[in-house]
Amino acid sequence: MNVKRFLLASIIVFIVFEALYFVIHGLILAGAYEATMELWRVDMNQKMWIIYLGDLVKAFLFVYIFIKGYENKGWAEGLRFGLWIGLYVCIGMAFGEYAMYPIPLIMAVQWFIYGVIQLIICGIVTALIYKPAKKAKK
Repeated sequence: MNVKRFLLASIIVFIVFEALYFVIHGLILAGAYEATMELWRVDMNQKMWIIYLGDLVKAFLFVYIFIKGYENKGWAEGLRFGLWIGLYVCIGMAFGEYAMYPIPLIMAVQWFIYGVIQLIICGIVTALIYKPAKKAKK
């Protein structure tokens, strides 16, 4: 494993993930959230550090799992990885939330679609950054 590339990819994936999170949830879905304000915690902003910490751990795990199956196939490998991880994570998250909380179905569908797109982009970023360590010549 190329530790420097692993760390770099993990930090950049975290930054990209958070930027996309802001665009998706802070801009695109802002109106949908306003329509369901009674469902959200009043003190949610005070607990945002929990989301950031979880996302940081998720970024490191995302890159680590990518590395374990690394095939050196460029950005298309990252796209494929992000798609599979996105489907795996977002189906359960989005529609599980819909089943548990009184949110509109369209919100769950949007969470699913945007979540998969977010992870595809993170997969591509990972594939573009990570390269295995070069083996020492004898």
